[in-house]
Amino acid sequence: MKKKKIQNIIIVSIAILIIGSIAAYNYSVEQTKQRGLQFGIGLEQIQEEVQELQIKFYSEKTRWDEGDISKEELFEYYEKHLKEFKEIILKYDELMPPELFKSSVELLKISSKTQLKSDSQFIEWMKTGDESAKVRSDTQFQEALEYEMLGLVEFYSAKTGVKNYEEREKFQAPQSGLTQKVIQVTDNMKSRCDKEFRNESDEFDSDKIEIDWFNCINQAEKWKIKHLP
Repeated sequence: MKKKKIQNIIIVSIAILIIGSIAAYNYSVEQTKQRGLQFGIGLEQIQEEVQELQIKFYSEKTRWDEGDISKEELFEYYEKHLKEFKEIILKYDELMPPELFKSSVELLKISSKTQLKSDSQFIEWMKTGDESAKVRSDTQFQEALEYEMLGLVEFYSAKTGVKNYEEREKFQAPQSGLTQKVIQVTDNMKSRCDKEFRNESDEFDSDKIEIDWFNCINQAEKWKIKHLP
């Protein structure tokens, strides 16, 4: 299985692990704890649904590439995909985040909405062959990643700044989740470099294209260094 078959997946895999100590306020600790726990579980479920939807989105394209499904079946799936994605995005509005986490939820919602636009343009490109639609899809894809990273930064910043219920000390958010996400995004950026500059034989058609690929990979590495916690 070619690596690009899986590495185009995005949005997805947000490691938001909520243990139950999201926030502590000056009113009922138990009430706040329960509210925070419900919010965390709800947000994690939404992000998992987005992830699963994106995995399916790219896997169906691969199935068509390999001749396992017809183009008609692919477009039937695409129509269903857009409908399901819209329904998932509506779930962000059902969350009741503590005040400190409202901005992170909004950013993650914008990320998903931008990814939906990217998917729509990708489908348009598949239907019409319009390269401008593909360019818009790629641009919106990158924007979705950026919004997602901003949402994660907001989330962990809020989580790091709150008090632990029992110890009443500064709660230290686990960095492994954010580190993993940065690495995943970087790998995805590199995958897109491969897709743009390598041919079907996984080689380069010219020295200039190889240099362009190298510069693309280098930019991804710089991005990773800049965003690692």
